[in-house]
Amino acid sequence: MEKQTAGRNKLGEFAPKFAELNDDVLFGQVWSRQDKLSARDRSIVTLCVFMGKGMCDDSLKYHLMNARKNGVTKDEMAEIITHAAFYAGWPNAWAVFNLAKEVYKDDITENHGGIFGMGEPNVAYAKYFVGNSYLKPIANTFDASIANVIFEPKCRNDWHIHHGSSQILLVVEGEGWYQEWGKPARRLTVGDVVEIPPEVKHWHGARKDEWFSHIAISTKIKRCVNRLVRESQRRAIRRA
Repeated sequence: MEKQTAGRNKLGEFAPKFAELNDDVLFGQVWSRQDKLSARDRSIVTLCVFMGKGMCDDSLKYHLMNARKNGVTKDEMAEIITHAAFYAGWPNAWAVFNLAKEVYKDDITENHGGIFGMGEPNVAYAKYFVGNSYLKPIANTFDASIANVIFEPKCRNDWHIHHGSSQILLVVEGEGWYQEWGKPARRLTVGDVVEIPPEVKHWHGARKDEWFSHIAISTKIKRCVNRLVRESQRRAIRRA
């Protein structure tokens, strides 16, 4: 997460302690706990709190912009505000919609995932990812499963091992990375193929500024364990 400096920029001289708490504690410690709750989910929670309190000023606009940056789409934002309106109040919803329309005015719906499409948010496996991913199942046979996995920019899965199962990745969109434990990261582009043997610790995901999609062909597994990594290992991944 980018280092927050808004507090110091606006209140550094007038209220230095408040600025410090805003930048270093609220954003530096609370917002950065993405292993507990993703930045996207924190944005949604924050927006609903602001809406419920009727705080429809520049601070709310900032959080709307932050929500968009954290992956909340225009359609999702409209649904969030509509849902919250029944609890936070109809006039508040109108006020938030006016700000949201401004934030999303240049929004262009992007289609990702190559010929197989975007799929749905990868909710079931979200705890094994940093950032937002999407999943489009393609086939599920007796001895293999095939799915299209889409990563938004900066999204990666954690170091993990497929026990008793091999996997093949076919890159169909964008650019990304693949890395095995103890080896340098490999840059991936459309058309690249990755063969992953059983019991190999690895991760894969998108570059910082590119959507990335690959077809994952997995043999039927006896057991697959996605191990959460320590923050130090995640930092090493982010440098890729």
